[in-house]
Amino acid sequence: MSDSAARDRDAVETESAFSHPAVAPDASAAYGDHPDQVIDFYAPRDGRAGAPVVVVLHGGAWRGPYDRRHVTPFADFLARRGFAVANVEYRRGSELPQQRGSGPVAGRWPETFDDVAAAMDALPGLLAVALPDSDARRIVVTGHSAGGQLALWAAARHVLPQGSPWRLAAAPPLRGVVALAPIADFATAVELDVCSGAVGQLLGREADFAARSPYADPAALLPTGIATAVVQGRTDLTVPHAVAEAFVDAAAKAGETVGLTLLEEVGHFPLIDPAADACAVVAEEIAQLAW
Repeated sequence: MSDSAARDRDAVETESAFSHPAVAPDASAAYGDHPDQVIDFYAPRDGRAGAPVVVVLHGGAWRGPYDRRHVTPFADFLARRGFAVANVEYRRGSELPQQRGSGPVAGRWPETFDDVAAAMDALPGLLAVALPDSDARRIVVTGHSAGGQLALWAAARHVLPQGSPWRLAAAPPLRGVVALAPIADFATAVELDVCSGAVGQLLGREADFAARSPYADPAALLPTGIATAVVQGRTDLTVPHAVAEAFVDAAAKAGETVGLTLLEEVGHFPLIDPAADACAVVAEEIAQLAW
């Protein structure tokens, strides 16, 4: 496929994914005082009791303009597949003094990670109120793009370096992680300039980047001992499949097997587009871990 044809198809896929109206949640709950520290909950549409829980972490290069609303159709799609869903918001990029840049700044250090850790820690208690019929013993975390990085990170907090404020004493009680086109290997993402330098903006430059990478790069936080699958479009122009392949290779070198599903003629956004066949593949990957 020519570069022009690939860009045209990417544009069509993106338009389709963003064409769905936002879906209001069944309940919402705060996990902190900041307006972005909130989780939206979607009950399984078939009304079943004991449904497993899918935690959704949205993407958008950790940048402020992209919030959880663009994945609400995906959350609703999963609810229609019989899952209870928790759609997590978190603080994203802004013009903090230490992160000045010429474009939209990706992420907030340490607030983005503070929020994901706090949301995951608060989740069981919030589920008991918002979705009391769900099964909090069966939780799968999924995330798309930058949210895929956060999903992998949320499952790896027990292998964070000693002294990290986010470190857990034991592995989190998850059934698994399904990362969708994740920014999962920072070195490869930087080499390919994924999302116009988003990783460098997230961590900071030079000394900050080197100091912070061991606390944030999923490829450095291995093995986790938690079942992990990656779903990736082979024609993804936003986060090329080389990033996912580098993460899978890093896992293998660490002695861990990570499943990789490469979808032919699929780009970045069909993975979260309810109208796309790729979205059904994602739901099946989640179901294999959840049930």
